[in-house]
Amino acid sequence: MAGPGQPPGGREAGRVRATRRPDHRRAEPRRADPAVTTPGHGDPPARRPVGGRWGHRQLLGAVGLAGAAVTYEVLSRAFFSPLHVPPLTAVVPEAVELLTGARFWTATGRTLLAAVQGLLIAVVAGILVGFAVGSVPWLLRVTSSTLDFLRPVPSIVLIPVLILVLDVGQITVLLVAVSCFWVVLFQVLYGLREVDQVAVDTARSFRLGRLRRVVHVTWPTVLPYLGTALRLIVSVALALALTGGLVMGAAGLGELIWSSQESGESTGMYALVLLTGGIGVVLDLLARLAERRLLHWHVATRREWAR
Repeated sequence: MAGPGQPPGGREAGRVRATRRPDHRRAEPRRADPAVTTPGHGDPPARRPVGGRWGHRQLLGAVGLAGAAVTYEVLSRAFFSPLHVPPLTAVVPEAVELLTGARFWTATGRTLLAAVQGLLIAVVAGILVGFAVGSVPWLLRVTSSTLDFLRPVPSIVLIPVLILVLDVGQITVLLVAVSCFWVVLFQVLYGLREVDQVAVDTARSFRLGRLRRVVHVTWPTVLPYLGTALRLIVSVALALALTGGLVMGAAGLGELIWSSQESGESTGMYALVLLTGGIGVVLDLLARLAERRLLHWHVATRREWAR
């Protein structure tokens, strides 16, 4: 009970009231958080236009490409013979003429067909072998040394052996498949290592079967690694499909480039090389678009395409 002359609540209450002194200092206004504060009355925050950044990047790329073209033109005319290094002003008209003929498109179709066939074999085989090996820890430990030994071996060394039993076109497809297979296989193995074991145990506790665990837990983790593999093997497949024509004479762009070089048509050869490079750029762009469409839900893909 409060004594005489003491406020109700006892000494403790009086002590508490004594500590609550009014603060006469001027309160500073709170700084606005730019991430959540809106410029107007309920207006959405202003965002930096993405189109401007994309256009600026493309403009810089075009300037760099034009600079490389001018440099090549000057060097080819100043230091080299037109018979060996023709200027770009002669190569571009030849490339345009090739685009209007059926010979170029026929060779392009054969080269792309061999590349696509090898890619499909590599993707299917890489996924199946990767899941079979990566899902069994003891099998991965047993085969890891063998895989690391075979991976650096270039597929082109198989040509002397394969040429005895297979057709030239089949060898080209097999070269593409073997080289791309290792990329897909190791990307799948890398993805399987990143699977969250807690998520797997949670799915198992909910009595999800093995197939449903693979579809809902494992596959979404491995899929970004497969997207990276797809972007990498597209250029590899095109290069090896061209190698089949350059080395073994398989019908396609490689054989067309080789025949132009043998006949002394340096301008036509450079035009074919230029067009082949353009095909590679288009294929790389298509692979990136496919990766973006396939992984539109992934945060890394959204961040990359928002730059």
